[in-house]
Amino acid sequence: MIEVREYIDSQGNSPYTKWFNRLDPVAAARVATAIYRMEQGNFSNVKSVGGGVHEYRVDFGPGYHIYFGNDGDLLAIVLAGGTKKHQNSDIALAKKNWQDYKRRKRQEMWWWP
Repeated sequence: MIEVREYIDSQGNSPYTKWFNRLDPVAAARVATAIYRMEQGNFSNVKSVGGGVHEYRVDFGPGYHIYFGNDGDLLAIVLAGGTKKHQNSDIALAKKNWQDYKRRKRQEMWWWP
């Protein structure tokens, strides 16, 4: 089983939650189902978009995408979400969030006794 967590920025906000909360109920259910499938290890609709970031495609409506990075074999960090229309800017945001996550994790590990 894969643990799926949301990326939280230094201000305590989740870009994924901000996006998810704007979805209509049917789209939100489809995206939530995709997250559940990720937790079950189903990555059949996933492709790399570079920089350690992956895109889970939800084949529904305008083409929803969930962006995440893998932190080891059993942890996925959800970085952002979006649609095909804004794919390039969503990928750029996800890559920026992934770099921030890794940088902050390194800093925390450095201070860990």
